Amino acid sequence: MTKRNLFFLTALVFIFSGCGVKEYKLFQTQNAELEKTTVVDEKTYKEEVVFENVIAPNDRVDITVYIQSGEGNQQMTSMLTSRETNTSSTIQENIGLLVTQDGTVRLPLIGSFKVAGYTQDQASDILIQEYKKYIRNPYVLVEIKNQRVIVIGEVKTPGIVSVTNGTMNIIEAIARSGDVTDMASRSDIKVIRGDLRNPEIRNVDLTRMDAVSLSSLYLKPNDILYVQPREIKGYNRVFTDFMPFWETFSSVLNPFVQTKSLKGW
Repeated sequence: MTKRNLFFLTALVFIFSGCGVKEYKLFQTQNAELEKTTVVDEKTYKEEVVFENVIAPNDRVDITVYIQSGEGNQQMTSMLTSRETNTSSTIQENIGLLVTQDGTVRLPLIGSFKVAGYTQDQASDILIQEYKKYIRNPYVLVEIKNQRVIVIGEVKTPGIVSVTNGTMNIIEAIARSGDVTDMASRSDIKVIRGDLRNPEIRNVDLTRMDAVSLSSLYLKPNDILYVQPREIKGYNRVFTDFMPFWETFSSVLNPFVQTKSLKGW
């Protein structure tokens, strides 16, 4: 390939790559201000530190009801359990009880009962009071089973990450996804939260400690963590897509180029 051809190819790649690189990234905004690193105030940060998830429709919950089976305080027997014995951290879609759209689950003795809007401990306390109407000294455990965050983009194993400790931060989510790839943009990681028609989008810069200290690395269940690719990956992708066209174009022009050389033009 001659220098002139190489220059021509490079020019074409950059001409056609503008749209290609732009389309390669997800969750872009037209407002440049929204692309800057998100600053989280101290009040919001403290609230996120102590955040506790609440039960919502379409959640799956484990509910176990214990009754006193003997004279000793420690002699408790499970009367009802939806608890999954598999201890794997992988999210299973059919475990526990499904919370209906109206926020209820159906339980023995008390029937349909609303649990949505309560934390695990709050739901346990309320169910204990309900079961006291029917049995002596009940004890209830409630656990949300499908707490997770979605990790996509430039990580080695993108996918759904289970939140097993009630909370998770960006570093832990990335570590459980096999770390970021060499093509990851570490200075512009996005967290998409809430209603997807009107989401809250945060931009986190992990390359500078001063930027990290002004943001919040805490994630909430159902957050989407998107590790964006570097610009060079978009250009590489465009170049790779353009090469077949260039090879075809070169093969068509090649006879004319050879004729021109033979005539000494």
